[in-house]
Amino acid sequence: MAKEIPEKSSLTPPQSLPEGSKEQAFEEFATGLYSFASMLVGEGEDSIGLVEKSLATAEISASSTPEQARRATHLALSMAAIELLAKRDPQGLAAPVDLEHAVTCIEDDDLDAAAEARESMERMIAGPDRDRVRMWLESLPTSLRTIYVLRAVAGFSAPETAGLLAAHGGARASGWTPDAVRELFRQGLCSLASQLINATAGQ
Repeated sequence: MAKEIPEKSSLTPPQSLPEGSKEQAFEEFATGLYSFASMLVGEGEDSIGLVEKSLATAEISASSTPEQARRATHLALSMAAIELLAKRDPQGLAAPVDLEHAVTCIEDDDLDAAAEARESMERMIAGPDRDRVRMWLESLPTSLRTIYVLRAVAGFSAPETAGLLAAHGGARASGWTPDAVRELFRQGLCSLASQLINATAGQ
């Protein structure tokens, strides 16, 4: 388990964690949440606080499936993370004005399929390219990083992501639209692809 995760006694696991090894299941669940939080706001106390808050506030019932619990906690964590990012930098999540369509490696028809490839992204983060992907995420502007993580890691749709940004990103974020989210997500996908290709070529 990651060192940054607090002891499990300080957190309340969802009732719908898989049967079997409850302790191991909880650790995997909490570690996954911490990884998600740290991609949004960085390593450390802020991410730990987001994990605790999401587990305490997520709408999870005893009948929820593990996937429903995962989505509920990701949603609660995302709302809190976006609010935190907006407090850090009120301009960081501002909706773009007159955003122009960029010619990239991803076509419009490919975006939804790419956004649904969550398992591939999770394997990349956990695999040998983990540090490279983390460094790439940290180099992105706040809005682009947030959109990429919400779509590729949490699996939220463009309308869901736009709604989260508009509702929780502060006054300057009220103008986010699904089209703007799709455009920046496209740019993020191509940026990551280029980063990994260049890194591979340099080996």
